[in-house]
Amino acid sequence: MSARMVSRGLLRAGVALIALSGPLAAQSMFDADDGMGVQPLTGMPGSMSADSGVTALAPESVALGSAPVADRTPSPQNPMVVGPDADVTLPGGGPRDPQSGAATLLADRIDVAGDQTLTASGGVVVWHQGARLVADRIVVDGDSGDLTIEGPIHLSRPGAADPETDAILIADSAQLDSELQDGIVLGARLVLARELQLASTRLERREDGRISQLDNVVASSCQICATDPTPLWEIRARSIIHDADTRLITFDRPQLRAFGVPLAYVPFPVTAPDPSVERRSGFLRPGIRTTSGLGFGVKLPYFQTLGDSTDLTVTPYVSESRTRTLELRYRQAFTTGATEWNGAISRDDLRPGETRGYLFGAAQFLLPRNYRLALQVQHASDRAYLLDYGVTDADRLWSGVSVERVRRDKLFWGRVGNYETLREDEDNATSPAQVADAIWMRRLTPRLIGGEALLEWSAHAHRRPSDSDLVGRDVARASVGLDWRRNQILPGGIVAAALAGLDADLYRIAQDDQFDDVVTRVDPQVGVELRWPLAGGTGGATHIVEPVVQVLYSPRGRDQDIPNEDSRLIEFDEGNLFSDNRFPGWDVRETGLRANIGATWTRIDPTGWSIGVTGGRVLRARDADNFAADSPLGGRSSDWLLAANFDNGGGLAVANRALFDDSARISRNELRVGWLRPDLNLSAGYIWIDRDEDEGRVVNASELAANVGWQIADGWWGEAETRYDFAADRAQRAALRVAYRNECITLESGLSRRFSSSDLLRAETSFDLSVRLGGFGAQEDGPGTVARRNCMR
Repeated sequence: MSARMVSRGLLRAGVALIALSGPLAAQSMFDADDGMGVQPLTGMPGSMSADSGVTALAPESVALGSAPVADRTPSPQNPMVVGPDADVTLPGGGPRDPQSGAATLLADRIDVAGDQTLTASGGVVVWHQGARLVADRIVVDGDSGDLTIEGPIHLSRPGAADPETDAILIADSAQLDSELQDGIVLGARLVLARELQLASTRLERREDGRISQLDNVVASSCQICATDPTPLWEIRARSIIHDADTRLITFDRPQLRAFGVPLAYVPFPVTAPDPSVERRSGFLRPGIRTTSGLGFGVKLPYFQTLGDSTDLTVTPYVSESRTRTLELRYRQAFTTGATEWNGAISRDDLRPGETRGYLFGAAQFLLPRNYRLALQVQHASDRAYLLDYGVTDADRLWSGVSVERVRRDKLFWGRVGNYETLREDEDNATSPAQVADAIWMRRLTPRLIGGEALLEWSAHAHRRPSDSDLVGRDVARASVGLDWRRNQILPGGIVAAALAGLDADLYRIAQDDQFDDVVTRVDPQVGVELRWPLAGGTGGATHIVEPVVQVLYSPRGRDQDIPNEDSRLIEFDEGNLFSDNRFPGWDVRETGLRANIGATWTRIDPTGWSIGVTGGRVLRARDADNFAADSPLGGRSSDWLLAANFDNGGGLAVANRALFDDSARISRNELRVGWLRPDLNLSAGYIWIDRDEDEGRVVNASELAANVGWQIADGWWGEAETRYDFAADRAQRAALRVAYRNECITLESGLSRRFSSSDLLRAETSFDLSVRLGGFGAQEDGPGTVARRNCMR
């Protein structure tokens, strides 16, 4: 089978760790809750950042999925759900409490005339029903209670549910009613959500302060200096109306200017959300995408809400006589789950006369008794479409249904679905297309013999659509496994462990006359393990040394009666150095008398940096049964494993892993470097692997992959990415992205190049550009700093 599976030994160790550590560890090992009671989809990556536990070695890595089978197919992003909006009392909204009508007034001087007219002057501050008014002088009419206010005036609502998104009014003078709501304001500036400024000589407030209308107004979110009052951009209009209830801004015949120069004019009213709006129907910012295959193109997305829990995004994509594309995204949140569907349909000149497209969908739901149901649909007309339109570079897709349940001492996971290969050298008819898997695990504590045991039941079946012999082989398997371990601390601090295990399999093989129709297999295993953890210190530093010897025995034998379809790719690293079986699947097992030996050394410095080294190898009584002679694990002794890691405690981390034989000839080496700082995110890795025909590599692999983001200057953030194949002496892909952000505008651009080409795929260069004006709708923070205009005095 072409899909790769995670090592059973590692999986069992992970489940045991979860069982010992409780539910908190289960959330960290398996996708964490998103805070809304909805878990991420099975096997789908969750977003992570430097402050959520990601190490510097992989700043863009994703959380481990709970799927025991890793098939390397793409996973769509988790359907996003957010909490409902909190109840907010708007100015003037709802009935007022008669007893709360009194206001609090502070001033340097207060005078009351005979007609009960009150005059306050000098540092006047008024608090009334959550509103705060700061002015130089106030005159309160004794009969009507109306206020005549002289400025400078500052009117805000610090008592609002979210003061950061509430409007602030700054003015020279005003005539307001007794509730500080309705009236006329002169020399006014209305600041929305601390971002967008609306400046006008006259502002009228009505309908209990809900509507604010400004005449002959200028709007901008850019900082304006007294010495240079021309902002980077501004919108001028005959009038602007802000509705505090709907949080909408209506521009009457707006004109867009940049550096004071008119750029665009609209002869009719235009409506836009204010900066506090996170979700509302309307056009989103357009994007420019230019590729060597499709030419210059423009995307104009339109977002349509369909209630509080559903929305639809429609994005027409048009390029110069090359493509006519319609992209769609549908999202819906339920009480116990969420779903998201993305797709597109195209007609282009790359394949004249063909209708091309793709559909990716995902859904997840919480079931009774803490079960989770996940659905995934992935289909594309051709792989070139996914690359041409920048969807994904995946070459295998999976569609199906999965169910899982993870508890402190139990795990159930099952799925059934269909694989679709987009590789040119693979045929869907002869590849395992329909696949079903199920795994049940439980941790036990035997009373008579003590220790801990892990019981596992699993089943697997895959079918090839072809009915031909050999190439259409279909396989079904049912397995049961039991692992037992008991630890004992001996004199001198030595930790001894007794190990035992039993695995049994039943195979049903069809459409392959090289194998029997039914094959059974039973593999018992026993072993012992000795660890001697030692700790000491010199000069304030802590040194930890732990030598380990593990001896295992299982009856020798070659698994020649079973086709090997899930254990073709084999890893040997510090994670499975002391594993009882280094084959990643079930079809092949490690047998014979063998010893896993190794040691680890760790130094932790009081200044914060640390270094660790792990080394070891596998020794066998006779040549390995199921490993090739030239494999790093083949022969009577494996290659040496040497792994080292360094962390300076300040964001820099380096790790290297190497496999080499007794003559110091390196067969595999992997180097990873990561550096996380506020102004620098670096992730780079180099890998070297000798060719291995048994694993499908006919040439040596030598590849460099790097991703770096850095602060170019204040407000400027750059990102570069590359992947270079030294064996082929050519780059596979490269990308450069630059973003500029200040308080009022965001400019993002990217240039990428895909160098790989074939009969169906072509090398391609693409360029993307998008511009967003601040102050209209909520905006997510980006990496790096935000440039701000300096006002010289």
